[in-house]
Amino acid sequence: MCVQYLTTANADWVKTTFDLELPKTQVHDVFPTYPGPIILRSHQTNRSAIGMARFGLLPSWAKEENFGRHTYNARAETVDEKPSYRAAWKNRHYALALADQFYEPCYETGKAVRTGIKQVNGEPMAIASIWDTWTEPDTGELIVSFSMLTINANDHPVMQRLHKPEEEKRTVVPLRPELFNAWLDATPESARQLLSIQSMPELQIC
Repeated sequence: MCVQYLTTANADWVKTTFDLELPKTQVHDVFPTYPGPIILRSHQTNRSAIGMARFGLLPSWAKEENFGRHTYNARAETVDEKPSYRAAWKNRHYALALADQFYEPCYETGKAVRTGIKQVNGEPMAIASIWDTWTEPDTGELIVSFSMLTINANDHPVMQRLHKPEEEKRTVVPLRPELFNAWLDATPESARQLLSIQSMPELQIC
């Protein structure tokens, strides 16, 4: 499960790919509750937007913001059932989290080694995610947060090498560029079809 990733600093790629301006941030190594840039789309206006959102989804009913320490990844198989995620999924709150690489533990040496994964072509990744909004009880501040979707990685040539040998292999889902719009415009039915190894670009360990 992805608990750390490196946000992209490639503003030119974001502009060329999405015609949006990458927000400036001093934080690029992102852990749960840290901010990272995401892209989402309004289903009323069909306009895309980019902004900083908190890693670790906060459903509207969460009592406090530390709830997001446990909701940074959502299993694709049960995302429509779990109370934390099902409203975002049903309401088509699909987002792309922008990253240069993400990290998983590799145990091939017998010990956990933090291992980076990136695209073979060196371009940034857009990772399939869901988002929601939460109101801070004391200040009334509206906070946008997100969770990355994960799928089984037993058949992925790179991702099946990671995590403990006895654990289920999982991976987040970076999408191929031709699928970016399909994800942002997805329905629950089409979104589930996109969450597959076949939707992912070629990855490598770095």
